Amino acid sequence: MKSAWLLLFLIAASAIHAQESSWAPTKDASKDAVLNGRATETFEAGVKPEWGYAGPQQDTFVVIHPKEDRKHAPLYVVLHSAGHDVMSCVNCTKTVGNHDIYRSPDDHYALYLDCRKNGSRDWWWGGMHVKDQGLTKKNSGGETMPVEKRVIDTVKWAIQKYGIDPNRVYLSGNSMGGSGTLGIGMRHGDVFAAIKANVPAGVEHVAHRMYFPPHSMPETAKLPEPPVCIDYSAPNDGWAEGHDRFVKAMNDRKYSLLFYWGPFGHANNSAQIMKVNDLIDSFDWLSVKKNAAYAVFTNANCNSKLPWPDDVKSTVSGQVNAFFRWKNISDSAEKFEMSLFLVSPSDLKTQFEIPKEATADVSLRRVQKFQLKAGEKFRWSYGAAKGEGQVDSQGVITIPAMKLTAEPVTLSVSK
Repeated sequence: MKSAWLLLFLIAASAIHAQESSWAPTKDASKDAVLNGRATETFEAGVKPEWGYAGPQQDTFVVIHPKEDRKHAPLYVVLHSAGHDVMSCVNCTKTVGNHDIYRSPDDHYALYLDCRKNGSRDWWWGGMHVKDQGLTKKNSGGETMPVEKRVIDTVKWAIQKYGIDPNRVYLSGNSMGGSGTLGIGMRHGDVFAAIKANVPAGVEHVAHRMYFPPHSMPETAKLPEPPVCIDYSAPNDGWAEGHDRFVKAMNDRKYSLLFYWGPFGHANNSAQIMKVNDLIDSFDWLSVKKNAAYAVFTNANCNSKLPWPDDVKSTVSGQVNAFFRWKNISDSAEKFEMSLFLVSPSDLKTQFEIPKEATADVSLRRVQKFQLKAGEKFRWSYGAAKGEGQVDSQGVITIPAMKLTAEPVTLSVSK
């Protein structure tokens, strides 16, 4: 009898393994090309049953290699806008100024995904916007949709196939792809080190997936540490409605957000946007690593006044957390140290006035070795200032009202 049960178990296990390993993207060698001096490959792939699609479908994705071969390269992932498919998205990269966020650095691999071929059920944003009400109910809530699972598994496939550095994977997108970047990226900080959204077409997607108000976080929900998030949007862009709620939710959750805005509309040309707000590329988001701690700045006194919801006709550009920087020093089981400072005018030429001093609450995320449990107490020192604190219910260390200048000061936290 035991032998029979063992045989049944092995058969079932083999069937499950075959189902899980059956997803094998196939390369279309006829589409191999060189684009901007970089080798380009095109793949076709079906779907995994566990993604939950209603039926079979085929999707296309494109991989662009670094200009020079390198091991453990970073990966730059791109989600296209509603006006594009994967191939037209890739073609945009031939021309500077044409959806610049699609252009990956020459020393990165790049992965371009598609959602247009099966768009009636596959939009990145999941129909989470007032302008797309027909899909809102269908895709609402905290559960990830099939397209989101497809994105994550395709990224993991690329990491394995090309020997990508798993700690340097970045997600970007424009418009609908920007909404997908927020909604998919914020939910998967276990995959993405940092994310960047150019004029995201709605914040409803991320609000649902991250259980931002008015939604409630289930007690059983366990979300991974979020990535560093960069967003630039325009008050004169109807798709940007609700950014006041998004900024507040990110601040209240102590999530990292660098946010820039101005009257540049639903734009995608970086040079044109920078005439209005020259901060959009000021933070080196591609240097963030998933296996390294970062600082989150909240309740800062140097943030600009948001134009949402009551002043969307404003022509004044603004920023949230644009001038704060950090540098890791040490991370051990007993002690954590990080340098905090403001970017200096000599390092950042901008139309904005960089403050000489700013105050913000500072939280620590993705701390690797210095681990404290919720409710546990800690000591901290910052220059001449010293104090004690208590880890919050989410396990986050926060020191309130810290003063930063262009002169780096070491924050030290110990048990």
